[in-house]
Amino acid sequence: MSNRETLEFQAEARQLLQLMVHSIYSNKDIFLRELISNASDALDKLRIASMVDKELAVDASDLHIELEVDPGTRTLTVRDNGIGMSRDEVVELIGTIAKSGTAELLRKLREANDGAASQELIGQFGVGFYATFMVADRVTLTTRRAGETTGTRWESTGEGTYDIEQVADAPQGTAVTLHLKPADPEDHLYDYTAEWKIREIVKRYSDFIAWPIRMTVERPGEPREGGEPGEPVREVQTLNSMKALWARPRDEVDDAEYHEFYKHVSHDWTDPLEIIHMRAEGTFEYEALLFLPAHAPFDLFSREGRRGVQLYVKRVFIMEDCEALTPNYLRFVKGVVDAHDLSLNISREILQQDRQIRAVRRRLVRKVLSTVREMREKQPERYRTFWTEFGKAFKEGLLEDADNRDTILDLISVASTHDPEQPTTLRGYVERMKDGQTDIFYLTGETRAGVENSPHLEAFRAKGYEVLLLTDPVDEVWVEQVGQFDGKPLRSVAKGQIDLDTEDEKKAAESEHQDRQREFESLLTWLGERLADDVKEVRLSTRLTTSPACVVGDAEDITPTLEKLYRAMGHDVPQTRRILELNPTHPLVTGLRKAHEQGAEGEALGRTAELLYGMALLAEGGELKDPARFARLLADQLSATV
Repeated sequence: MSNRETLEFQAEARQLLQLMVHSIYSNKDIFLRELISNASDALDKLRIASMVDKELAVDASDLHIELEVDPGTRTLTVRDNGIGMSRDEVVELIGTIAKSGTAELLRKLREANDGAASQELIGQFGVGFYATFMVADRVTLTTRRAGETTGTRWESTGEGTYDIEQVADAPQGTAVTLHLKPADPEDHLYDYTAEWKIREIVKRYSDFIAWPIRMTVERPGEPREGGEPGEPVREVQTLNSMKALWARPRDEVDDAEYHEFYKHVSHDWTDPLEIIHMRAEGTFEYEALLFLPAHAPFDLFSREGRRGVQLYVKRVFIMEDCEALTPNYLRFVKGVVDAHDLSLNISREILQQDRQIRAVRRRLVRKVLSTVREMREKQPERYRTFWTEFGKAFKEGLLEDADNRDTILDLISVASTHDPEQPTTLRGYVERMKDGQTDIFYLTGETRAGVENSPHLEAFRAKGYEVLLLTDPVDEVWVEQVGQFDGKPLRSVAKGQIDLDTEDEKKAAESEHQDRQREFESLLTWLGERLADDVKEVRLSTRLTTSPACVVGDAEDITPTLEKLYRAMGHDVPQTRRILELNPTHPLVTGLRKAHEQGAEGEALGRTAELLYGMALLAEGGELKDPARFARLLADQLSATV
């Protein structure tokens, strides 16, 4: 009785296969790189398993990857004698895409306008196996997991279903056989049974793989007497050098080799922004080869996103994404750390507590931060690229890394009113501070345009004070937690009382201020009562020059943006009532005062008060409690003036 079954791909996998098969790619060679990488991973896993599980009966003495071509049948087989897969693993890993972000991948693949972008997305999402259907009409996978007695054969044409069956004679490991499509150079579909093409791909993408990649090649034999060609000789050759770049001196490796290695460990198809090569000797030895990418991955802010660098022990692969080696705010850093003195069977839990690993982490962090500093000082264009791509994540270090907070503060770059295009450092801001200025002023919001047009900035512009414009969600948190830079307090221009006058100006205007306070006292009291549900106080403003009103918070209040952020995260945050400030020189406010003094109709004046408060909310980018009522009141007010 046959045990062969025909199953359907998961819906998302089926859509992905169709995109793979029917889309046009400028470089289809990606498929072999991905298959070799998968085979290398399987060998790494078997090596670890054989060391950890002494009862696992496997021969790990000659672990390798083998490429086998048959031009007659137009097949290419990538075979390894690694860990292999069970039947359930085959279904889980190939029949479905057991990762989050699949819908996002499908969307981006559809939007990708060029082959390079598509290839980059394939690598980012780790679905390289599906790339085989770009070059093959049919794919057969035969595998047997180490320690099991029976194997599994999987086969599909990529049309939506696959066949799977149990096989008794499968060797340990995995063999992927591609039944190749006809070569079509115009479509960048080459003859992948050609020795020169196989060599070219392996040299370009997989030369640094730690395991030998072997292929049986045919060479002319010794000529016979009379000059006739001899019988061809078949020999097994190793196609890759297997050199660990991180173990070689920096001056022996050129940038092209580093770039290809980066693409292997990161699945990124662009060159890295910066290369960091370091070696530590002494009581605890290790080598590290790290890279700063040139662009942010799609999942930089996803909880399920990959983070951490690869961990090796004496060139033996231990862990793909070792989170213990890099903090979360440096999750974009890629690369390898090869330690000399760790246990091969070290677990993630032990890594979190290992004193040596913590020491390595501290040194890696310091090295990355010093590299960013050097970029800013010597390569400002590269630094700007780095900050554009990773600044939002990098600033999270101000909350996570108290030990390096001062260093991170000194490295951040933020927009300010000093320059409409170029951001500034906090150090640059301090150097430009006015005589007598003690605070670093800032304003937070959702967009630069919204913040720049905020009425809170009017007095600061009039007086020539620079204000930092902070628009990333993390800015709302770190400015509150950090509190100061270089001994200068960070102060929100949308909180507390603001008085930018000098002592002489205060004395000269003291009498005028007192008179205004008396003139508006009755109106302020009435407005406070009328708007009691929305504001806790109504007062005259010293920060407004052209706008009629603005809404501010007390010095200890959280901002509306942060309040909204907490609610989005599921926190129950009480509604904060804020302060309405009026510009005593604005015609609308003076007219409101006169109307109130003359005993104007209470309800009509009340509607004007609501409009005034609503306009103040909108001016700072806030949200109205009842937009429909505001629109109705505004329409009524406008119709009365026509």
